[in-house]
Formats: sequence, C-alpha cells, structure tokens
Amino acid sequence: MHLALALAIVAGLAFTAVAYLLLVRRFYRLSGERPERLLACTKDGWSIAVHRRRAPARRFAQPVLLCHGLATNHLNFDFQPPYSLAHALAEAGFDVYSLDWRGAGDSRPPRGRGRFAFDADDLIHQDAPAVLDLVLQEAHAEELFWVGHSLGGLVGYAVLGGAEGKRVRGLCSLGAPVYFHYPRWLALLMRACTWLAWPVAFRQRLLSLACAPFVGHLTLPLSDVLVNPKAIAPKVLRSIYANLIDSMGYRLLRQLDDWTRHDRFCSRDAATDYRARLSHVTRPVLVLGGTKDGLAPPKAIHGQAALLGSVDKTVMLFGKENGDQLEYGHGDLLFGVGAPSEVYPRIVAWVAKRATLLEVKGGDSQESQGPLAAGASAALGTAGLP
Repeated sequence: MHLALALAIVAGLAFTAVAYLLLVRRFYRLSGERPERLLACTKDGWSIAVHRRRAPARRFAQPVLLCHGLATNHLNFDFQPPYSLAHALAEAGFDVYSLDWRGAGDSRPPRGRGRFAFDADDLIHQDAPAVLDLVLQEAHAEELFWVGHSLGGLVGYAVLGGAEGKRVRGLCSLGAPVYFHYPRWLALLMRACTWLAWPVAFRQRLLSLACAPFVGHLTLPLSDVLVNPKAIAPKVLRSIYANLIDSMGYRLLRQLDDWTRHDRFCSRDAATDYRARLSHVTRPVLVLGGTKDGLAPPKAIHGQAALLGSVDKTVMLFGKENGDQLEYGHGDLLFGVGAPSEVYPRIVAWVAKRATLLEVKGGDSQESQGPLAAGASAALGTAGLP
C-alpha cells in the first residue's frame, strides 16, 4: 500500500514537472518567420542542421555563415528582431546561414552514436568542411564570410589557419579567446562543469528552461560570467533561457578544460597548435570583444589580433570607455540592449566592405540600385571602418 502511494506521488510529480516545462517552452516560443532548415552530412555520419535566411534582395555574392558558441544553438545569431544578427545581415543583402554544431539544436548523430560523443576537433575537421560544402553549393559561391561567437570563433580560427581556410573570405570573431589566463575561481568553475558532465553531458538545458520564468526577477549566481544581467532586457533574458541554452558534452568540456589548465589552443592530442597557425592567416579578420568580458577580456582580444598574419585586421572593443551606452560582457555583444544599434552595424559594414557586389541586368552593379544600397553605403560611412 505504501509502495503504491509512493509510486503514485512520484508519477504525479513527474507529470507536473513535464507539464510545467512544456508550458514554459510554449509560452516563450519565438514568434515570426523562422529560417529554412537544411542538413549538411559529415564524413562520420552526422547530420548538421544549417538554417538559411535569404536576403529580401540579395546584393552580395558571398554568403555569411554564423557559428554559435558553447552551450547554445543557432538562435545565438538568429533570434527575434531586433536581437538577430542574421536578420540584420539579410536586410543588408546577404544570404545568411546559421548552423547548429553537433550536439546542439536540430543536429543529429548517426544511429548508434551518442549525441555528445565529440570534442572541438570534430567541429573543426568534420562539421566545418561539411557545412562549407553545403553553404557554398546552395549560395553558388566560392567563398563565404565566417562570423563566430566564443567557441564558434575559435573553430573559425582553426579552420582559417588550415586547408579549408581558402574558402573563407573573411572572419569576424566575437568574444573568442585564444589565450586562457583566467582567475583561479573561474578556472575552477569551468572544471566543475566538466566534473558535472561526467560521463556523458552536463544537461543544463532542462534546468535553464525551468528557471526561465524567474530570470530577470532574480539574478542567478555567477550568471555575470556569461552576460551582464543589467545589460539585457529581462524579457529578452527569459526568452534566451527558454530557447537558446543547450547541454554540454563531457568530451568537449574536457578538451576546453585542458586548454584552460595549460593555456593552449590545440588539437586533442596536442599535435596541432591552432594558436600558432594564426600567424599564417592572411584573410581579413575582425576581432570584437567587450570591455567587461570575463571569458575573452580585452587583453586576450588584443593578443589574438597581434598573432594574426593578416594585413587587413581590425580590433573593436565595446564599452562605455569607447563611447558605447553600456559595458559589454560575453553574451551582451549579441543581446545587450545596445547591440542592435552599436555592434551589429559595425559587423554588417565590415563584411559589406569586403564582399563582392552582384551585378544586375545591363552590367551595372547593385551598388547604385535603390534605397537598400544607399542604406548599406551609409552604414559603411558611419561605422568608420578602415
């Protein structure tokens, strides 16, 4: 009798928890037209989801690939306007592709393979080549622009410094450190995440969804490591927690922990030094960071720029000391209240200045065709880029 009662209570609690999570997910569901989903097939059998947002009027030959960071998915870049760099680039005339790395979003492993059985080397050598193939084929282009946040920027650096780099016309990295000089407490926190993930994954996706309705009303401990809670509107922050956060695999966290403990950016066997390869990079690079980013502090931003062999390289730091309206942290570069007006235009202008304008009938470029072109030219002028 007591056992039956206990089982009934457990079943009731489980049903209530599932119903609560489904209700939260539905309440915070994103509105508006979502992008078209494509699948890139890797050599090791993964299906990598790539979300295409077409330009209303395509003006540029090269597409833009948007690559999210750790514990997120493609919504990191293709959220809801005005907090969507994908929308901003599409409106400027680019076809935009936002991916879900393996283990995140809509990407799926082959049958019999674990969802989290991978590390950063797999992103670099499996996912990236397959996605490049798909995007360039779909866009009928030979090169693309890579925009990566955090881990997405690190993978971009590794790709740009390797054999696939010739297919990347330019790279924009946001908050992507190649140096890992962290305070002891932050290094221990990152190691704790690795321990919590053993042996498969740290499944904070459900925890994030459960906490979503309360974010903005209460400040979660250590949340300022990833974002400045005061820089993001509470309503947006709740939607981020409900939609954007994904779980982290143990193998990937173990490799990132190795980078942190030894301050190195290298392959799993340490045979390839991705940091050293930056000196061979000759393509244009835009390095962005926040003045209050604890994961990619200004010193690391300037340090990685110094390593690059590119003649065309630009560093931009966002914060009040540089005339911006807020102090930008790690995630604030994309979701801070000032990001759509301060950060996005600089990225769009930098990419547009280095992209190839398509030609229209009659042999004239679209540079002088209508208000869209005029708007892009104005953005280039106000951004003050070299």
